[in-house]
Amino acid sequence: MSTDLATKIPEVLGSQEAGILADWMKEQVTATTVRPDLLKEGELLEQSEQFLSLIRVAARGNNLMDIQGPSWAPLREMLGELSRSRAIQGFTSSETATFVLSFKQPLFTRLRRSHDNLDGLAEDLWKATALLDKLGLYTTEAFIKSREDIIGRQAKEVFELSSPVVELWQGILGLPIIGTLDSKRTQLVMETLLERIAQTQAQFAIIDITGVPTVDTQTAQNLLKTVNATRLMGAECIISGVRPQIAQTMVHLGVNLAGVITKSTLAGALAVAFKQRSLAVMPIVVARS
Repeated sequence: MSTDLATKIPEVLGSQEAGILADWMKEQVTATTVRPDLLKEGELLEQSEQFLSLIRVAARGNNLMDIQGPSWAPLREMLGELSRSRAIQGFTSSETATFVLSFKQPLFTRLRRSHDNLDGLAEDLWKATALLDKLGLYTTEAFIKSREDIIGRQAKEVFELSSPVVELWQGILGLPIIGTLDSKRTQLVMETLLERIAQTQAQFAIIDITGVPTVDTQTAQNLLKTVNATRLMGAECIISGVRPQIAQTMVHLGVNLAGVITKSTLAGALAVAFKQRSLAVMPIVVARS
């Protein structure tokens, strides 16, 4: 196909902006992907006006095939921000990409009306299709990256919430672990625990594994790494929540916990820490009058 024919896309975007916007809004609000529960029509109109204004300015240079060029930077930034906001709001990637792809029909309609040369029309339709497909793909990629960032941040928050370090008593920290203790989580648990030991100058750290469903060789090794790191900080480590099944598994695996105090309950571990600190909890006897 010849590329010598002058494109009318910039001209149409500039002279028929209002009509294109009206048709595009109608296209969007009647689409099956419309989400009025997540996005109000007024906000959608504002985003559509901004997109149309930016694509009109970017297309003035007639460089319609390279959306990575500097003239397209404002539009890329706008689509990146739109993708991030829609990822947070709960849109899907296809619903987000439809924002760009639904622009085809209004633009194609105006291009057909503006051309009296079939070759020129065919070339402009091809250029417009290629341009909007690239922008739609860019929007999808930005959306996926945003979703990955959100999921990563949420996973980190879940890790932190599922492994809180609490001060059970002055000088005694507690770390209840719930779920599987893999290498990545071990690193987070270790960092959190060591930071708290440094902050509080605690002498004891109780790691409670009541919420750990199973213990394999990797889990046991990760526990030992945490114990050794705690000792290097000058604190003694006690493991509580060792159920009969876990004890049998550790013996079967040949896990060496020599020198590590283990207890079946958190209360038992706390009692050991109290005793080694020469502390005792006594019932209060209330004298009866």
